[in-house]
Amino acid sequence: MPKMSQISDLKNSKGELDTEGIMKIIPYDKPFLFIDKVLSLSSNKIIAVKSLTGEEDFFKGHFVGFPIMPGALTVEGMGQAATLLARNNIPNHHEKDVLAHKLKEVKFMAPILPHDQIRFEIDLIAQDERGAIMQGKAFVKENLVAEALLMLAIVNKADFRAKYAK
Repeated sequence: MPKMSQISDLKNSKGELDTEGIMKIIPYDKPFLFIDKVLSLSSNKIIAVKSLTGEEDFFKGHFVGFPIMPGALTVEGMGQAATLLARNNIPNHHEKDVLAHKLKEVKFMAPILPHDQIRFEIDLIAQDERGAIMQGKAFVKENLVAEALLMLAIVNKADFRAKYAK
């Protein structure tokens, strides 16, 4: 895994993060990275995008004859953006793992199709050293396509990985 960096050091002059910067912050890699770019990141909000090529493997079998992005992967994209937002508020974020803890009020309003660009907007509701609560929304163009209340756990990386290592 790449070395974890200070998030502010990875932003370009517009305050954006590219894919390489994102992969230095969260422990994800292609093909399971569901954010291509962070357009803005503050202590209480993140806006990130994922541009679908239409060649992603999940489109080959979901649904046959009418490919749509699985809802679970839409929520995964929200979760990855939420992880970046949470890490932005943790000074020693490289010593922590940020994990999905609970999802509530998950709703899907419209399908996400090949070649769509998804915009994830995540707002921080509350965060402390143990976790965070965030409201996530996914848009295609200006249409709200999904939303969820995300609860994240923040744990010591070394302890967590040692406990569950095989």
